[in-house]
Amino acid sequence: MYQFSYDEIVEDCQAEARLREGQALDKAISLLEVASAAGVGSREAIDALFFLRRLWTIFLDDVVEPGNGLPEALKSQLISIGFWMLREIEEIRAGRSTDFAGVIEINAIIREGLK
Repeated sequence: MYQFSYDEIVEDCQAEARLREGQALDKAISLLEVASAAGVGSREAIDALFFLRRLWTIFLDDVVEPGNGLPEALKSQLISIGFWMLREIEEIRAGRSTDFAGVIEINAIIREGLK
């Protein structure tokens, strides 16, 4: 019979969550790269921005949950990044910006931080 400590189980769950978050960011980055090549008004851009908005909304919802164990300083930083991301998504969607590169770069930095 296997016995695992609570800490081991929690650590495994957190590692799996980081892996899933990283995979979601990988998908977002791939979609954004295709969208960047296709152009702001393209179907690819619409799909990429929609996916990215949903992803960051999920991230923000998770960060503000009372049970989220992240340090307060990190939560604040993630919230700031999330709000910036949502503003940038809207700027691109509305045609006021074409800066896919900045959005891709920030998502790549976050993805690397999850490793």
